[in-house]
Order: sequence, then C-alpha cells, then structure tokens
Amino acid sequence: MGPVTNLRAQTTGSAEFEPDTFFESWAKDSSSLLPRDNDLRASIIESFNLANSDSYIYHAIASVTLAQVQEAIGYAGDNGLHAWYPNDHGESSELPPPPAADITAYTSVFASTTSTSKSLTALSANAKKGSHRATVAFHLQSKRLLPSTYTISKLKKTHVNPYYDYWTWSCRDLEWAGPTANSVHVKQSHYILPVFMHHFGCVCPSYESLEVIKQSARGRKVLDLGSGNGYRTYMLRRLGVHVDAVDNLQSRYRSLWIDDTIVEEGEKYLKAQKGAKDALLLLVYPIVGSKFTLRVLHAYAGDTICVVGTQNGNGYTAFKDMIIDEYMAAEKPEYTKLVQIALPSFAGKDEALFVFERQDGGKQQKMS
Repeated sequence: MGPVTNLRAQTTGSAEFEPDTFFESWAKDSSSLLPRDNDLRASIIESFNLANSDSYIYHAIASVTLAQVQEAIGYAGDNGLHAWYPNDHGESSELPPPPAADITAYTSVFASTTSTSKSLTALSANAKKGSHRATVAFHLQSKRLLPSTYTISKLKKTHVNPYYDYWTWSCRDLEWAGPTANSVHVKQSHYILPVFMHHFGCVCPSYESLEVIKQSARGRKVLDLGSGNGYRTYMLRRLGVHVDAVDNLQSRYRSLWIDDTIVEEGEKYLKAQKGAKDALLLLVYPIVGSKFTLRVLHAYAGDTICVVGTQNGNGYTAFKDMIIDEYMAAEKPEYTKLVQIALPSFAGKDEALFVFERQDGGKQQKMS
C-alpha cells in the first residue's frame, strides 16, 4: 500500500475549511450561499471563506480566475457561449434555447426527493414535439438501465449535496436542459467548469448514483481509484460506505475533501492488493492517455466495476475510440453491464454511471 498523504482536507487560500462544517452550514441555509444575481465569484468566496481579493488560477480545460469566470458569465450566450445543441450534422441548431421550465424539469430528474424514473417519464410526457426537452428525454430514457434489484427510494428530506445545488444553478445560467444524441458533437465547455472541478470534481454525483454504488458494493469496500480531490469518496462515506481513496495526486485541486488519500499509481496499488478481489472498483472519469483504464481493468481481480464517464463517443474518458460499455463487451465479456444511469452532466456533457458485474461473481442482492 502506498503512503497516506499528509495533506489535510483544505481549500487553498481559505481562512477556514472543514468538510463536515461546510456541509452543516450548507444544510442549514444553502440558498444564502448559492449565487445571487448569477454572481458565482461572490458565492464561491463566501462558501469557501476566501479573500475578496482572491486571484487563484483554476487550471483545467482553461486557466481562469474567479473574476474572469464571472466576466464570462456576464456575456451570457454571446459568441456561442451557450451553443449546446447542434443538429445532426454538428451545426448550430435553429431552435431557441430551452425555456426555464424545461431546464427545471431536467435538473429535477436528479433530485433526491423525486423518483428518477417518474421524473424522466414526466420530462418526456410534457415535452413539446421537436423541442430540446423531447430529444433530451428520449436520449436519457433510451440509455437508462437499472434492474429492479436496486431499490432507490426518494427521500422526504433533501440529500445534502452542494455540488448538485451549484450544478442546478449552472444549468439555469447556461441555458442547459440536458444532453441529446448530438451532444457528441459539442467540443466546447464553459469557464465555470474549472471552478466546479477544482472544488468538487469532474462529475456531479447524484443521490441515485451514490445509492447504486452503495448497493452494488453489498457491504464490500469500495476502492475509489483515481479519487481526485475526494468529494465522491466523502459523499459515499456519509452514506456509510467503506471507501479507500487512491490517487497519484499529480493533478492539483483547490479543495481537498478527505485527508487519507493513498498516494499511489492505480495499477501498482491493485497489484500490491493482489487484484483487490474483495473490493468494488470505482473509476471516475478515467483518463484516456497512458492506457490507464486498460491496465487498471486488467489488474483488478474482483467482481464489480463502477465507471463514471461519458456515455457518448466523444472520447473524453477511458478510451478514445469507444465507450466503456463497448470496451467491456468486446474485451471483458466475463462482465455483464447491470446499470447505466445518467448523471447530472455539465453543459455540453453526457455522463453516466455504469456498473459491470462478473457473470460468475456474487449474485446481485436486493437492498433497501
């Protein structure tokens, strides 16, 4: 096992940051912390206790400061900044941006207090023919796979998830009502994304997806390989899941949510654990280069693999020329795809959680 990092949970430049306290404050009054008048800069500064003069550079798909991100937000959809819906040929759509009601209907699909399947049905049933909403609903429903062995009950009280709340705000601001089959043609993103990636991670976890991982684990340890800043590990632990977070920490994040990351290369760690046969393997946004995904999948000896990544052919995660389920079907036929559920995707993205189970592995059990 590699060494545990001596980096504590922290936010660079913050006068005070402690994850549990952050969540407690968010649970009490998230509305006062979310952007008011679309002022994301002020919101991040207040939420993470940063100096008003903050000049930290967020390096990701672009290198930007909070002030520069806020300037981009002010341009709204000018110069194609909100051009998320190309036609079948990858050209700009002639349809106007989706209305606010359709955006809300999309974000509500992932709310912890709603039934995802029923919300998807409503998304489709109430859509105007030929609208963005109609094509989004069809796309998400056509991809969805969730067997009845999984029991995801809607909550009476909202599940605390700051990333989901910020993501919901971003959908309204960026006029994003969800992905379609043509999202594969979208090559741009928005300057907001580096801020989200640094503070929360590459992809927003929904309550449903966290529960699916928990139930897929069936009491086993979850090995979050490539755990990044630890937000998803932290969220799973809040649900009582035993998670070991492993990352080489070559990427730098402004916020770190855990203080016990095991600093190690994924393949090397798995070999040291003799394939981690008794653990569930979780890969979130596995990198395309250096054959990382290929090596990790070959080194793993267990029965259950969960992958968070793209569900279209844009080549952003795992493999450049195929989606993860295509690779598993062709190269790992001993694993069966059990689950494919859409995730709260940032504007222009189309992301999902996949679960693969070894055919001769443990039987899937129904869990509450």
